[in-house]
Amino acid sequence: MYDHLLVDVRDGVAWVTLNRPDRMNALGPNLIRDLAKYFGSLNAHSKERIVVLQGAGRSFCAGLDLKDADLLRTDRSAAEVFDQQHAIRNIMLAMRKCPQPIISVIQGSASGGGFALALASDIRLATTNARMNAAFIKLGLSGCDVGVSYFLPRMVGSSVAAQYLLTGRFMEAQRGYDLGLISALGSLSEMQKEAADMAAEMLQASPLGLRLTKEALHHAVDTGSLEATIAMEDRNQVLCATSEDFAEGVAAFLEKRPANYTGR
Repeated sequence: MYDHLLVDVRDGVAWVTLNRPDRMNALGPNLIRDLAKYFGSLNAHSKERIVVLQGAGRSFCAGLDLKDADLLRTDRSAAEVFDQQHAIRNIMLAMRKCPQPIISVIQGSASGGGFALALASDIRLATTNARMNAAFIKLGLSGCDVGVSYFLPRMVGSSVAAQYLLTGRFMEAQRGYDLGLISALGSLSEMQKEAADMAAEMLQASPLGLRLTKEALHHAVDTGSLEATIAMEDRNQVLCATSEDFAEGVAAFLEKRPANYTGR
Protein backbone atom coordinates (compact mmCIF):
# COMPACT_ATOMS: atom_id res chain seq x y z
CA MET A 1 0.00 0.00 0.00
CA TYR A 2 2.85 2.40 0.79
CA ASP A 3 6.30 3.09 -0.63
CA HIS A 4 8.11 4.36 2.45
CA LEU A 5 5.74 3.62 5.30
CA LEU A 6 5.35 0.35 7.21
CA VAL A 7 2.00 -0.19 8.94
CA ASP A 8 1.61 -3.11 11.34
CA VAL A 9 -1.74 -3.26 13.17
CA ARG A 10 -1.76 -5.52 16.22
CA ASP A 11 -4.70 -5.78 18.61
CA GLY A 12 -6.00 -2.30 17.86
CA VAL A 13 -2.58 -0.59 17.86
CA ALA A 14 -0.96 0.52 14.60
CA TRP A 15 2.84 0.60 14.62
CA VAL A 16 3.60 3.04 11.82
CA THR A 17 7.26 3.26 10.78
CA LEU A 18 8.83 5.87 8.51
CA ASN A 19 10.94 3.60 6.33
CA ARG A 20 13.74 5.53 4.61
CA PRO A 21 16.58 4.71 7.00
CA ASP A 22 19.25 5.41 4.38
CA ARG A 23 17.95 9.00 4.18
CA MET A 24 17.27 9.39 7.94
CA ASN A 25 13.57 9.12 7.01
CA ALA A 26 13.68 12.48 5.25
CA LEU A 27 10.40 13.64 3.73
CA GLY A 28 10.60 12.90 0.03
CA PRO A 29 7.54 13.02 -2.26
CA ASN A 30 6.58 9.37 -1.70
CA LEU A 31 6.86 9.51 2.09
CA ILE A 32 4.88 12.76 2.17
CA ARG A 33 2.20 11.10 0.07
CA ASP A 34 2.23 7.97 2.25
CA LEU A 35 1.83 9.90 5.50
CA ALA A 36 -0.99 12.06 4.13
CA LYS A 37 -2.75 9.00 2.77
CA TYR A 38 -2.42 7.02 5.99
CA PHE A 39 -3.45 9.67 8.50
CA GLY A 40 -6.14 10.98 6.15
CA SER A 41 -7.67 7.51 6.00
CA LEU A 42 -8.18 7.14 9.76
CA ASN A 43 -11.67 7.49 11.17
CA ALA A 44 -13.79 6.25 14.06
CA HIS A 45 -14.40 2.94 12.26
CA SER A 46 -10.74 2.13 11.56
CA LYS A 47 -9.41 -1.13 12.98
CA GLU A 48 -6.64 0.75 14.76
CA ARG A 49 -7.61 2.67 17.90
CA ILE A 50 -4.12 3.99 18.72
CA VAL A 51 -1.14 4.84 16.52
CA VAL A 52 2.54 4.54 17.49
CA LEU A 53 4.69 6.56 15.06
CA GLN A 54 8.40 5.80 14.80
CA GLY A 55 11.32 5.93 12.39
CA ALA A 56 13.48 3.11 11.03
CA GLY A 57 17.21 3.32 11.61
CA ARG A 58 19.06 5.92 13.64
CA SER A 59 16.72 8.91 13.26
CA PHE A 60 13.05 9.68 13.61
CA CYS A 61 12.84 12.11 10.66
CA ALA A 62 15.41 14.54 9.28
CA GLY A 63 12.78 16.81 7.72
CA LEU A 64 12.43 17.69 4.06
CA ASP A 65 14.73 15.70 1.78
CA LEU A 66 17.19 18.36 0.67
CA LYS A 67 18.75 15.97 -1.85
CA ASP A 68 15.51 15.53 -3.77
CA ALA A 69 15.98 17.61 -6.90
CA ASP A 70 12.27 17.83 -7.67
CA LEU A 71 11.38 19.26 -4.27
CA LEU A 72 14.03 21.98 -4.58
CA ARG A 73 13.70 23.04 -8.21
CA THR A 74 14.20 26.80 -8.53
CA ASP A 75 12.03 27.09 -11.65
CA ARG A 76 8.79 26.12 -9.89
CA SER A 77 5.87 28.49 -9.93
CA ALA A 78 4.33 29.85 -6.74
CA ALA A 79 1.36 27.55 -7.33
CA GLU A 80 3.63 24.48 -7.43
CA VAL A 81 5.41 25.48 -4.24
CA PHE A 82 2.04 26.16 -2.60
CA ASP A 83 0.86 22.67 -3.52
CA GLN A 84 3.99 21.16 -1.99
CA GLN A 85 3.52 23.21 1.16
CA HIS A 86 -0.07 22.05 1.48
CA ALA A 87 0.91 18.42 0.90
CA ILE A 88 3.19 18.51 3.96
CA ARG A 89 1.05 20.60 6.29
CA ASN A 90 -1.99 18.43 5.51
CA ILE A 91 -0.21 15.57 7.30
CA MET A 92 -0.16 17.53 10.58
CA LEU A 93 -3.79 18.56 10.16
CA ALA A 94 -4.79 14.93 9.57
CA MET A 95 -2.84 13.81 12.63
CA ARG A 96 -4.71 16.27 14.81
CA LYS A 97 -8.10 15.53 13.28
CA CYS A 98 -7.94 11.74 13.36
CA PRO A 99 -9.68 10.20 16.40
CA GLN A 100 -6.77 7.90 17.25
CA PRO A 101 -4.29 9.08 19.91
CA ILE A 102 -0.78 9.21 18.41
CA ILE A 103 2.33 8.28 20.40
CA SER A 104 5.63 9.20 18.78
CA VAL A 105 8.83 7.34 19.64
CA ILE A 106 11.66 9.71 18.73
CA GLN A 107 15.28 8.68 18.32
CA GLY A 108 18.14 10.66 16.83
CA SER A 109 17.10 13.73 14.87
CA ALA A 110 13.62 15.16 14.50
CA SER A 111 14.29 18.23 12.39
CA GLY A 112 12.04 20.56 10.42
CA GLY A 113 9.10 18.51 9.24
CA GLY A 114 10.21 15.72 11.59
CA PHE A 115 9.90 18.15 14.50
CA ALA A 116 6.40 19.00 13.26
CA LEU A 117 5.44 15.31 13.14
CA ALA A 118 6.56 14.92 16.75
CA LEU A 119 4.67 18.03 17.88
CA ALA A 120 1.49 16.99 16.06
CA SER A 121 1.50 13.74 18.03
CA ASP A 122 -0.40 13.53 21.30
CA ILE A 123 2.46 12.00 23.32
CA ARG A 124 6.21 12.11 22.71
CA LEU A 125 8.63 9.50 24.04
CA ALA A 126 12.31 9.93 23.25
CA THR A 127 15.67 8.24 23.44
CA THR A 128 18.37 10.03 25.38
CA ASN A 129 20.17 10.93 22.13
CA ALA A 130 17.09 12.50 20.53
CA ARG A 131 17.28 16.13 19.44
CA MET A 132 14.69 18.31 17.76
CA ASN A 133 14.83 21.62 15.95
CA ALA A 134 12.96 23.95 13.63
CA ALA A 135 15.59 23.65 10.92
CA PHE A 136 13.63 25.81 8.46
CA ILE A 137 15.24 29.08 9.58
CA LYS A 138 18.72 27.69 8.88
CA LEU A 139 17.74 27.24 5.22
CA GLY A 140 16.70 30.81 4.51
CA LEU A 141 13.06 30.15 5.39
CA SER A 142 10.86 31.24 8.26
CA GLY A 143 11.29 29.27 11.46
CA CYS A 144 7.51 28.95 11.61
CA ASP A 145 6.27 26.15 9.36
CA VAL A 146 3.77 23.27 9.09
CA GLY A 147 2.21 23.90 12.50
CA VAL A 148 5.36 24.24 14.60
CA SER A 149 4.61 27.84 15.61
CA TYR A 150 1.13 26.74 16.74
CA PHE A 151 2.19 23.70 18.76
CA LEU A 152 5.45 24.76 20.39
CA PRO A 153 4.38 27.95 22.26
CA ARG A 154 1.33 26.13 23.63
CA MET A 155 3.52 23.32 24.92
CA VAL A 156 6.56 25.16 26.30
CA GLY A 157 5.56 28.85 26.45
CA SER A 158 6.21 31.73 24.09
CA SER A 159 9.69 32.71 25.29
CA VAL A 160 11.14 29.19 25.04
CA ALA A 161 9.42 28.68 21.68
CA ALA A 162 10.91 31.93 20.37
CA GLN A 163 14.36 30.82 21.54
CA TYR A 164 14.21 27.70 19.37
CA LEU A 165 12.22 29.04 16.39
CA LEU A 166 14.33 32.19 15.95
CA THR A 167 17.64 30.35 16.15
CA GLY A 168 16.99 26.85 14.80
CA ARG A 169 18.91 25.62 17.82
CA PHE A 170 18.55 21.94 18.70
CA MET A 171 16.49 21.02 21.73
CA GLU A 172 18.18 18.07 23.40
CA ALA A 173 16.08 15.24 24.80
CA GLN A 174 16.70 16.11 28.47
CA ARG A 175 15.70 19.72 27.87
CA GLY A 176 12.51 18.58 26.14
CA TYR A 177 11.74 16.30 29.07
CA ASP A 178 12.38 19.09 31.60
CA LEU A 179 10.00 21.36 29.67
CA GLY A 180 7.27 18.71 29.62
CA LEU A 181 7.41 18.38 25.84
CA ILE A 182 8.63 14.79 26.16
CA SER A 183 6.84 12.39 28.49
CA ALA A 184 9.59 9.80 29.03
CA LEU A 185 13.27 9.20 28.22
CA GLY A 186 15.19 5.96 27.81
CA SER A 187 16.67 3.57 25.29
CA LEU A 188 14.81 2.85 22.06
CA SER A 189 13.62 -0.54 23.29
CA GLU A 190 12.48 1.00 26.58
CA MET A 191 10.51 3.70 24.80
CA GLN A 192 8.93 1.19 22.42
CA LYS A 193 7.86 -0.84 25.46
CA GLU A 194 6.55 2.33 27.13
CA ALA A 195 4.54 3.10 23.99
CA ALA A 196 3.10 -0.42 24.02
CA ASP A 197 2.24 -0.13 27.72
CA MET A 198 0.56 3.26 27.21
CA ALA A 199 -1.40 1.93 24.27
CA ALA A 200 -2.55 -1.07 26.33
CA GLU A 201 -3.82 1.29 29.04
CA MET A 202 -5.65 3.42 26.47
CA LEU A 203 -7.33 0.33 25.06
CA GLN A 204 -8.96 -0.16 28.44
CA ALA A 205 -11.04 2.99 27.76
CA SER A 206 -14.24 2.80 25.75
CA PRO A 207 -13.77 3.67 22.06
CA LEU A 208 -16.04 6.71 22.35
CA GLY A 209 -14.48 7.88 25.60
CA LEU A 210 -10.96 7.68 24.17
CA ARG A 211 -11.95 9.46 20.96
CA LEU A 212 -13.75 12.30 22.75
CA THR A 213 -10.88 12.76 25.19
CA LYS A 214 -8.42 13.42 22.35
CA GLU A 215 -10.90 15.76 20.70
CA ALA A 216 -11.59 17.70 23.91
CA LEU A 217 -7.90 18.06 24.75
CA HIS A 218 -7.22 19.64 21.38
CA HIS A 219 -10.19 22.00 21.48
CA ALA A 220 -9.49 23.01 25.09
CA VAL A 221 -6.18 24.54 24.00
CA ASP A 222 -8.03 27.10 21.88
CA THR A 223 -11.28 27.73 23.75
CA GLY A 224 -11.68 31.29 24.99
CA SER A 225 -13.00 30.55 28.45
CA LEU A 226 -13.44 28.02 31.22
CA GLU A 227 -17.16 28.01 30.49
CA ALA A 228 -16.60 27.01 26.86
CA THR A 229 -14.28 24.18 27.88
CA ILE A 230 -16.68 22.86 30.50
CA ALA A 231 -19.57 23.03 28.02
CA MET A 232 -17.56 20.79 25.69
CA GLU A 233 -16.78 18.42 28.56
CA ASP A 234 -20.47 18.32 29.47
CA ARG A 235 -21.37 17.35 25.91
CA ASN A 236 -18.77 14.57 25.91
CA GLN A 237 -19.94 13.10 29.20
CA VAL A 238 -23.59 13.13 28.14
CA LEU A 239 -22.71 11.32 24.92
CA CYS A 240 -20.67 8.70 26.79
CA ALA A 241 -23.25 8.29 29.58
CA THR A 242 -25.94 7.32 27.08
CA SER A 243 -23.81 4.54 25.55
CA GLU A 244 -23.94 0.83 26.32
CA ASP A 245 -20.23 0.99 27.07
CA PHE A 246 -20.87 3.25 30.06
CA ALA A 247 -23.17 0.66 31.62
CA GLU A 248 -20.57 -2.02 30.92
CA GLY A 249 -17.81 0.14 32.42
CA VAL A 250 -19.76 0.66 35.65
CA ALA A 251 -20.64 -3.05 35.86
CA ALA A 252 -17.01 -4.05 35.29
CA PHE A 253 -15.82 -1.63 37.97
CA LEU A 254 -18.30 -2.94 40.53
CA GLU A 255 -17.54 -6.56 39.64
CA LYS A 256 -13.77 -5.94 39.69
CA ARG A 257 -13.20 -7.31 36.18
CA PRO A 258 -11.91 -5.93 32.85
CA ALA A 259 -14.58 -4.13 30.83
CA ASN A 260 -15.72 -5.63 27.55
CA TYR A 261 -16.40 -2.56 25.44
CA THR A 262 -18.18 -2.94 22.11
CA GLY A 263 -18.16 0.66 20.87
CA ARG A 264 -21.93 0.99 21.29
